[in-house]
Amino acid sequence: MKKLPTPSSTFTLKKDKILSQLALPDDQYTDSSPKGSVDAGIRGLIDRINNTHEGLVTTSSCAGRVSVYLEGRKAPASSAFRGASATAADGGGDGAEVALNDGRESGPAAAAIAAAGSLSSAVGGKGGGEWLFVSHDPVTLEENLDSEEFHERLLLGLEPETVAAGGNRAQNVGAMGPDSRLIHFKFEPMILHILTASLEHAQLVVQAGMEAGFRETGAVSLLARHPGEEAMPMVAVRSMGLSFESLIGVEKDGVRRLAVPPQYLKTLVQIGNERFIENKKRIARLSAALDAAFAPPKIKKNWEDAQARRERKRQEGLRRQEELKKHKDTEVAEQSSPGSILQIPELA
Repeated sequence: MKKLPTPSSTFTLKKDKILSQLALPDDQYTDSSPKGSVDAGIRGLIDRINNTHEGLVTTSSCAGRVSVYLEGRKAPASSAFRGASATAADGGGDGAEVALNDGRESGPAAAAIAAAGSLSSAVGGKGGGEWLFVSHDPVTLEENLDSEEFHERLLLGLEPETVAAGGNRAQNVGAMGPDSRLIHFKFEPMILHILTASLEHAQLVVQAGMEAGFRETGAVSLLARHPGEEAMPMVAVRSMGLSFESLIGVEKDGVRRLAVPPQYLKTLVQIGNERFIENKKRIARLSAALDAAFAPPKIKKNWEDAQARRERKRQEGLRRQEELKKHKDTEVAEQSSPGSILQIPELA
């Protein structure tokens, strides 16, 4: 790994502010996610990223969840058009703004995220909707005789006055009217937004996310917003591969009706629980991949870089030259000494 740029003072100030918010005690910390706090299943990863990697800081996150969502009431066509235009103008509806639409993520940036997603609902939209059930952990399946009714009430958030006649059996919901509101069952895997100090930092985070199985990981804000500023890319670590969604009911005239058999509802819960297991494995792989991506290069024993090798070779050459010179000087001295001159005998 090549040497990374030193984080700018602007990035350092932002990171310090975020970390000060995350350091608040649990009874003081809050954000605008449905849960209102950082998920326990991802807290370890967040702490490791923020405390280990100087050029990274997490801004919002969700460890993964199963949820049941009641759509908001449909806005008139003109209002829906205006809402869609506003969303497009704000950059919502796709890319790194996916989490902005449902208030799913927790973190210091969650308040701004929730505000960005507070538009009136269009057809199938989320504005004005209601979370009937949310769990960031596997859902325990009850085995008692009333388990089917239990799960219907648990997942649909049913109260006695909102239970349609027919108990826990799937019912014919009839024709959809303008006031009908669909009820969705969803599983959504981990999503994590990481602010990075440079393009080089962002590239390593994207690489780690892809290697860990979060195939839709990508970066935004690759260019500086103003002249003279340094770019601080935001990386969204995410994957749609584990996600799934199913319509399970309808609310009409204030009455919620289950549109699928209870056994189907239990099957959805079981699939969601299985996805939680794989999601946890990917979170662990992401942590390991980030550590590997940002680890300093391993230096082999007696390893030297190119400059050091050139200098060593130069010194060795100079020593050899000096030794050769000494050897030649010795030979010359021996040949010129008196004892080495041949004496010619005198003739009688």
